[in-house]
Amino acid sequence: MAKTIMAAASTGSIPEEIEIIAREEGLPAEKLRTRLAEGRIAVLRNTRRMGTVRIVGVGEGLFAKVNVNVGTSGTVVDPSMEAEKARIAVRYGSDTIMDLSMGGDLDEIRRLIMREATPLPLGTVPTYQAWVEGLKRYGGITMPSDWFIKIVERHLKDGVDYMTIHVALSRRLAEKALKSKRVIPITSRGGALLAAWMIENREENPYRQHWDYLLELFAEYDAVISIGDSLRPGTIADQHDELQVEELVEAARLLEDTRRMKVQAIVEGPGHMTLDQIPVNIRLMKQITKGAPYYVLGPLPTDTAMGYDHIALAIGGALAVASGADFLCYLTPAEHLSLPTPSQVKEGLIATKIAAHVGDLARYGRRAARRDVELSMHRARLDWDKMWQYAPDPQHAKRIYSQFPQATKACNMCGQYCACLVLAKHRTNPPELEETLQRFNPLTAPLP
Repeated sequence: MAKTIMAAASTGSIPEEIEIIAREEGLPAEKLRTRLAEGRIAVLRNTRRMGTVRIVGVGEGLFAKVNVNVGTSGTVVDPSMEAEKARIAVRYGSDTIMDLSMGGDLDEIRRLIMREATPLPLGTVPTYQAWVEGLKRYGGITMPSDWFIKIVERHLKDGVDYMTIHVALSRRLAEKALKSKRVIPITSRGGALLAAWMIENREENPYRQHWDYLLELFAEYDAVISIGDSLRPGTIADQHDELQVEELVEAARLLEDTRRMKVQAIVEGPGHMTLDQIPVNIRLMKQITKGAPYYVLGPLPTDTAMGYDHIALAIGGALAVASGADFLCYLTPAEHLSLPTPSQVKEGLIATKIAAHVGDLARYGRRAARRDVELSMHRARLDWDKMWQYAPDPQHAKRIYSQFPQATKACNMCGQYCACLVLAKHRTNPPELEETLQRFNPLTAPLP
């Protein structure tokens, strides 16, 4: 068996990556080692690529992480635009990036994004390339089951760090979904492609057919499996139905295989889901997976935010993180409408990062609040030069600040009547940073 980072942690050894994460997040390395060994955190990184590699920890007790999706579609193929999106992901603080390309030279586009997104861990959905190239190679969807596995191997050899593998979708579940009264039977693109392949070829899911070999591959390359959620709800009307729960139970069963093989894994989740159901979903997932890292798309608490789905995500995502979700996949204003532009990627990323931080503030209290308190102290002193450093996009904040001529040290909302300006000379006892942080009650937001 290959010596994976999870296997090393299981022997009692503290991997270097865990030491790095422990320093960055202010947590005991031994506690993180135990969680890695038990499959409650995952480490996304790839040391086979040249240059700097970002070490990203996802899971129990860690700050929520954010992923940006980029990639061509079947109708819009502009590799240079996708490269620009990858650079934006790096510039504005994404933790990881996924290439979801389905048009053009998929190998070259993946490698281009990998170069432009250094040092971020790179994820892919190999089903897409298997489908697109399989149609050409075999003249239809008659490609053999091992063709899907060959594409996985190709991605691993390129240095892909983690992959969505839709292994929890069985042929039985796919057929059941298509006969169901769901509004959208299968909203996952990868899941829909696999369902069509299974039904047309009257075979079981290729990833399920070759599951043991897949585990050996991921162990050999020490990459992370993201167990895809093909049956996530694509509308709030389909939330928490039998199909979604059945697939989640199957994902939990398969997760035990990954732990036995010392292969890191995360589980993907919804999707469209009303606010009251988000905590319920996360508690259920964490219970049946024994605390596996949870990667959620959104969640979107309404179906009607077209053009503003990144705002709907910020609402649902913040609650998801506060409830225990570990990893948010961003959405852009173009969700459900179009391939996003670079500026829409930026909007979606910033909205999702805000959601992740808001959720972390609720669950970790003072450990997450330092930057908020620092900013507020600068704001109390009207120290704009220091305040800009805390903005998600400092130049954007400065443009808004300067959109009307400045007449006072305060902003133009209150001008000379600003509370901080009026009372500045009367302030006698401003608090210190550490003193202020103590106001965040550790009993309601315990250190992990």
